[in-house]
Amino acid sequence: MTQTTSAPDHKHGTAPPAGRYDAVVEAAVQQGLLGEGHPVAGFIDTEGVRASVGALHDAFAATPGVLHTFAAKACSLIPVLRLLAGCGMGCEVASPGELRLALEAGFPASRIVLDSPAKTREEIRLALALGVAVNADSLAELRRIDALRNPSTTSVLGLRINPQVGGGAIGPMSTATDTSKFGVALRDPGAREAIVEAFRERPWLTRLHAHVGSQGCPLELIAAGVARSHELAEEINSTLGVRQITSLDIGGGLPVNFADETVRPTYADYVAALTAAAPGLFSGHYALVTEFGRSLLAKNGFIGARVEYTKDAGGRRIVLTHAGAQTATRTVLMPDAWPLRIGAFGPDGVPKGGPVLAQDIAGPCCFAGDVVAYGRELPELAEDDVVVLYDTGAYYFSTPWAYNSLPRPAVYGFRVAGPTGAVTFATVREPQSLDSIAAESGLAHVDALIERDG
Repeated sequence: MTQTTSAPDHKHGTAPPAGRYDAVVEAAVQQGLLGEGHPVAGFIDTEGVRASVGALHDAFAATPGVLHTFAAKACSLIPVLRLLAGCGMGCEVASPGELRLALEAGFPASRIVLDSPAKTREEIRLALALGVAVNADSLAELRRIDALRNPSTTSVLGLRINPQVGGGAIGPMSTATDTSKFGVALRDPGAREAIVEAFRERPWLTRLHAHVGSQGCPLELIAAGVARSHELAEEINSTLGVRQITSLDIGGGLPVNFADETVRPTYADYVAALTAAAPGLFSGHYALVTEFGRSLLAKNGFIGARVEYTKDAGGRRIVLTHAGAQTATRTVLMPDAWPLRIGAFGPDGVPKGGPVLAQDIAGPCCFAGDVVAYGRELPELAEDDVVVLYDTGAYYFSTPWAYNSLPRPAVYGFRVAGPTGAVTFATVREPQSLDSIAAESGLAHVDALIERDG
């Protein structure tokens, strides 16, 4: 579906920063994309995505031979992946499902990278047959590739190391701690020598991969991990006396500022930090691969949800909405690590004004902790109002949790025209039907566990 609504006239047709998506919320309500029949939906700013990709390419413009891949897990929706492919991105995948989505979205196999700590033989076999690049996560996986690899494969093959430079502010998002499950631990006794020997034994092993983490990781920590990888590549090539390692996959993980609309750090900041930590990285001696996800999409999407009820309990105002743990899982389970900005809108989709009131913004899931924001000061919300969860373009509505068998929300892409301010929507994913939920829950085998006489 594609629908268009004229947006209120902002200066030069563009909403001021504080109300970047106000016109979009109003248009979504007017067109029935948000309301009683459709109480929650996700929205993607297609022009914003293009601008973010452009900023990434601009930051690396002085460096030849860079393949920028999008981490499919950040937004595993085929139309969004297709948009990114059209912007010149490659795709990083971490499962058979993500590989299928990337191929369906139109990414050439040569621009796809497969990462995962638990690849099966079938996954590896398929990737090698297609010519998808593979980063082995362990020395054991390299031995598995030894047995499966056909010399005629066009796949670029690499090894992921754990540079063990430490963790950031969010433990579960830090992948370079001493005991991380990812990669070969570089500083463990004997590990460095084993890595060098692994390359010596395999002339077809031509890439090193490292990824320090994402949210909560400062640029200095990320840059330190990349520098360790660059140093190791130089050491291996020097030891072997041949330029065997020709490319470095430096991962992604640029953290996102969730406190306000400002984009910080920027990709230019990231390149500056890498240049300071590893000056030779951008010499052109190595082809580079990046794997950004959240930083490309988070600020280019939001969730809109209808307020179903409000109530007071123990002196607290509680607002019951349709956006909770099923679509804002990380925020509900780790609220301090993943705080979200909340917008308050009336039933007509127009921003609410008036005195503010401390309110808990809760979701529909049937457990007490399903709260997106505690004591948030907002204009007083009421039944049929709309709340907006900003900065949720990555990892939120694209991969919902099926708790309580709640349906997956619809997702729409949108554009806001220049002088006219017209808002145009296009369907990315239809809202999930109850029939679909029943089918996924084994309806076709409803009698499978019933004992039959005779």
